[in-house]
Amino acid sequence: MFKITELNRKDIINLRDGAKLGPVKDVHVDMVEGKVRAIVLEGPRKYFRLLSAGGDIVIPWEKIKKIGVDAVLVEVD
Repeated sequence: MFKITELNRKDIINLRDGAKLGPVKDVHVDMVEGKVRAIVLEGPRKYFRLLSAGGDIVIPWEKIKKIGVDAVLVEVD
């Protein structure tokens, strides 16, 4: 078991291409069922990392393959 706040300290790695996707910004929780539905990652940055280059990345919980000590492995296109 782990705390949701610990996700912010883990690298999010895409299994499809090995890319590091970015830090966890938020978590979507279904309050009726009490389940985590998705994690939200910060979108890419441009201009010295000051301005957002696009929207946030929402990864459904089903796309998370493994949560390890240092990283979270996801499989997204």
